[in-house]
Amino acid sequence: MYKLYCRAFQGVMKTASSFMPWREPQLLEGENSLKELPILMKRSKVERVLIVTDQGIMSIGLMEAFLNDLRHEGINYFIYDKTVPNPTIDNIEEAFQMYTANNCQGIVAFGGGSPIDCAKGVGARAAKPNKSIPQMKGIFKVLKKMPPLFAIPTTAGTGSEATLAAVVSNSKTHEKYAIMDTSLIPHYAVLDPLLIVNLPQHITAATGIDALTHAVEAYIGKSNTKETTHYCLDAVKLIFENLYESYSNGTNIQARSNMQKAAYLAGMAFTRAYVGYVHAIAHTLGGFYSVPHGLANAIILPYVLEYYGESVHKPLAELAELIGIGEPEDTTQEKAVKFIEEIKKLNLKMEIPKKVDGIVDSDIPVMVERALKEANPLYPVPRILNKEDLVNLYQLIKE
Repeated sequence: MYKLYCRAFQGVMKTASSFMPWREPQLLEGENSLKELPILMKRSKVERVLIVTDQGIMSIGLMEAFLNDLRHEGINYFIYDKTVPNPTIDNIEEAFQMYTANNCQGIVAFGGGSPIDCAKGVGARAAKPNKSIPQMKGIFKVLKKMPPLFAIPTTAGTGSEATLAAVVSNSKTHEKYAIMDTSLIPHYAVLDPLLIVNLPQHITAATGIDALTHAVEAYIGKSNTKETTHYCLDAVKLIFENLYESYSNGTNIQARSNMQKAAYLAGMAFTRAYVGYVHAIAHTLGGFYSVPHGLANAIILPYVLEYYGESVHKPLAELAELIGIGEPEDTTQEKAVKFIEEIKKLNLKMEIPKKVDGIVDSDIPVMVERALKEANPLYPVPRILNKEDLVNLYQLIKE
């Protein structure tokens, strides 16, 4: 009965999504495309912006050229740089205070998924100033026009520059959850490969598999459209062709650019077709132990795909054929297994751990509850899991 309820809910959501006010970010792509953004902002009459970033970006001076270009165009900017990995409600509130105190007209997210999520949270607060972040948890609690949001990703993984979701952490309860609303989709996104040429190898690896997780979870789910299917297939192909090259030769601009596009396409896919239990479990690990989201996804992905069993053999076999692994005479199951093995090999080559260190047994029951609450009934997963299944998965991934 419960599974029937979940499938009915997912069916309604899939039907409803075709009537939603989806928008795609306006893209600025290619080397030095970031230089075009201040000109575009000026043309749009946005003259005061809040820039949401983090200390890491500030310390390496990655924004300096951009800030010079803003000054050149006469655009006033105010920088919030205290965003932490797995951004907190406190981060959003501090940044929102800065936004309102300085009468800003737009928000720039400069960094990885965390600054982009934080910036989306600020936008949600600006759109609904009388609602707190916890009150906007879940689906379609904003439903109001947000200030212009300019997303400048400095990793190739989260796809946040394309999605309707902002993932937030409550530092008091260790809960990590999403605010999901079409108004949170950024208005503009900059995919400039020069921003990621010096990305450290471990971040290239984790964020790259994060993008793969988005594409694979969307593809094996039951809410795909023709569009999202194409996004998934293009993203998976680009990732297998370019991720290890990006990892081992970070200055390869074409590989970096292809990974940015893959992350964006995967974001476009999962914002419509959703993710699955990999993400639900990863969010609990981020909330409890501050495990970086991309790393958590990278470790968990093969375990969950194996656990799904026969329910994912057909789509995974299709992905195996797409990337050219296996033999023509292989069965569907053999192809699916080889695809999962290919992910494990890629993880191994990029020194991603096989297990998550630090999981405490006494935390597992609460994490199971939260992961199930996130996933069911919303995520159109290939197979609906129960508490016992989730306990088994936590035991499989723990060190």
